[in-house]
Amino acid sequence: MDNPLLHLEGLPPFSQIRAEHVEPAIDQLLAESRALTAKLLAQSPPFTWANLVEPLEIMEDRINRAWSPVSHLNSVLNSEELRQAYNACLPKLSDYGTEMGQNAELCAAYRSVYENDTTLDGAQRKLLENALRDFHLSGVDLPAEKKQRFKEISQALSGLTSKYSENVLDATNAWSKLIGDPAELAGLPESALGLARQTAEQREADGWMLTLDFPSYMPVMSYADNRALRRELYEAYATRASDQGPLAGQWDNSEVMEQILRLRHEQSLILGFDNFAERSMARKMAPGTDRVIEFLTDLAERSRPQAQKELEELTAFAREQHGVTELEAWDIGYYGEKLRQHRYAITQEELKPYFPEAQVVSGMFAVVEKLYGIRISEISDFERWHPTVRFFEIRDADGHLQGQFYLDLYARQKKRGGAWMDECIVRMFTPSCDQIPVAYLVCNFSPPVGDKPALFTHDEVETLFHEFGHGLHHLLTRVDYPGVAGINGVAWDAVELPSQFMENWCWERAALDLFAAHYQNGEPLPQALYEKMMAAKNFQSGMQMVRQLEFSLFDFRMHREYDPQQGGRIYQILGEVRDQVAVIIPPAINRFAHGFSHIFAGGYAAGYYSYKWAEVLSADAFSLFEERGIFDRETGQSFLHNILEQGGSRDAMELFVAFRGREPRIDALLRHSGISA
Repeated sequence: MDNPLLHLEGLPPFSQIRAEHVEPAIDQLLAESRALTAKLLAQSPPFTWANLVEPLEIMEDRINRAWSPVSHLNSVLNSEELRQAYNACLPKLSDYGTEMGQNAELCAAYRSVYENDTTLDGAQRKLLENALRDFHLSGVDLPAEKKQRFKEISQALSGLTSKYSENVLDATNAWSKLIGDPAELAGLPESALGLARQTAEQREADGWMLTLDFPSYMPVMSYADNRALRRELYEAYATRASDQGPLAGQWDNSEVMEQILRLRHEQSLILGFDNFAERSMARKMAPGTDRVIEFLTDLAERSRPQAQKELEELTAFAREQHGVTELEAWDIGYYGEKLRQHRYAITQEELKPYFPEAQVVSGMFAVVEKLYGIRISEISDFERWHPTVRFFEIRDADGHLQGQFYLDLYARQKKRGGAWMDECIVRMFTPSCDQIPVAYLVCNFSPPVGDKPALFTHDEVETLFHEFGHGLHHLLTRVDYPGVAGINGVAWDAVELPSQFMENWCWERAALDLFAAHYQNGEPLPQALYEKMMAAKNFQSGMQMVRQLEFSLFDFRMHREYDPQQGGRIYQILGEVRDQVAVIIPPAINRFAHGFSHIFAGGYAAGYYSYKWAEVLSADAFSLFEERGIFDRETGQSFLHNILEQGGSRDAMELFVAFRGREPRIDALLRHSGISA
């Protein structure tokens, strides 16, 4: 059988990749890597970058390039066959990763290169420093029986986190509601009704179909006058993959979560850490767990009074204007939208005609072209996994190809929720290898309805800019070694800097003028509407801030305070955090943690605080553009050269100071959020 995963030259041949290719390809590549490692270690010293590290980096890249399209397809085009093949490989990849990380001979050889190879440049030294740290974090120093237990835990965790993610996807896909009487959908905007009608037609039903995909769910929570319908969707969404709600007990993540927390804790103890949160700091910018708690608590203390005031205003508005005496969780978004309209006479829906997909995408490109002097153009001839996927290339000011990326914007069945950037190919340049970076940019926006183009909310525009910021970090790197190129090797709590930084241009008039125009007549966004948008920018920003801090503190405390005698105490800790920082306490049925994929299935365990930590960096970085002009080319070039091009080749704080001229300050974040310092 000719296996396309074994001969990857250029872009992945998605149409040729079958589930039956996956396991044989991974088996062969892992065997080749083990054989290569043994062969390289058997050679006569001295070990050098050229005779040890570089061939292993090339081999590792081959494995990653084969696994990348498999993992990607599992997220965007999930099928039972692919899921089985994907899950069959997880323990193999976990075993391989642990085995390499615990190879004491390999660790010693890397140390020898680090200490004795005089030809190393700065990026190579940083890669080796990270590798030596990661050997330790993989248990290379452990006695044999502890190494074995560490390996067993790693394998179990890879399976459990995948199971968690599958449960959320299956529970999301399993629920839908067909509505025959449009009166039940009163208040919903035309775009939401059109999507519901289109969804029903696609599923060969008559009427309007609601799902738990965000483009369907969010308009109901924001606009549906039918309170019972809002409650029904809220309960279905807030109880996904749990022991509660309409699908109670199906795809229940309760035990999966407990096992994940128990095993993370046990593995941390094996390595000599007190808890998983402490262990996670080894790859973070923050100086320790106490500092993270102090940072989050300080932000909460600054934000909570404003959040409390905002909730009181909302409660009074709902009572006085709408006769609602008690606000429930499924009322907050609805009356919040009513209050926003009442106060600012603006809705997300009103802005959508000014944000058609084609203009937003091309305008976003125009923003970065002005900032960094790059050129982005669309490529039409490429292999795609879905008809709606688009593909682009980036060239530098001299016309050299720097990177390429896929764009998959719309929500659909069998596609994981949320938005993300992932690596398809990582930049690598060696005497024998010349490859540019390629990225996947994935969102879950409302698709085109009928003959209208896809129209985005301003929130969706922000999300797109955010993910493109991650993409630029991956694509514009000038580092030639995959281990520290792009987002690799970047401290996890600094990795959100380029993404959150990009969001700022969504609010600037000069940037909006590049793309915000009515899809029917090309009229630019009216100044009056822009002023309303800006006035409403920090509407309920205190409530939004404490909500993010609730998630961050919950995640961090749950991992920091884990006690094997008591288990995860997941909802106990969440309740305590809510008492401390939240102003809205959800109903007892709420099972938020059962769908919190960022920390149970993503890379954010004991790291969700990174969003706020990096937001301090991004707000402070953007404040330099506020001082000099948002399209100041010199400042843009400085951000490009000091942050985006450097990847993980130097410490995050060192790079920030190189750009900003000093260490970060919190003032800009508070100002941007409308919270008084």
